[in-house]
Amino acid sequence: MAEPGTPLAVVHDQLDQDQAQDMVTIPLAGKSSIADHMVIASGRSTRQVAAMAQKMAERLKKEGHGPVRLEGLPAADWVLIDAGDVVVHLFRPEVRSFYNLERMWAFGDAPPVATGSA
Repeated sequence: MAEPGTPLAVVHDQLDQDQAQDMVTIPLAGKSSIADHMVIASGRSTRQVAAMAQKMAERLKKEGHGPVRLEGLPAADWVLIDAGDVVVHLFRPEVRSFYNLERMWAFGDAPPVATGSA
């Protein structure tokens, strides 16, 4: 579990509130310098993915974890949210299945940590 008040805890809480599906957290500390955690989740439609991304960016900024950068929002098939220590990938299920980031970032180590789904 993430420490309360951290960007990771905010991300998990917001994704739970927004009913994200199949949320997975991959620890990146020691594997990459881009972030400490990668969170991957799915939305049921482009509209839900876009709404989750916008709400996530607003909440992170409001709670003092900004500025947050968003990429891919216009199409909303795959939206990347760069919140510094946490990088969030929000997908439509078909796009997530195609890119399979969980497999790519696991590096054959321990499997990614499932954080629940709504």
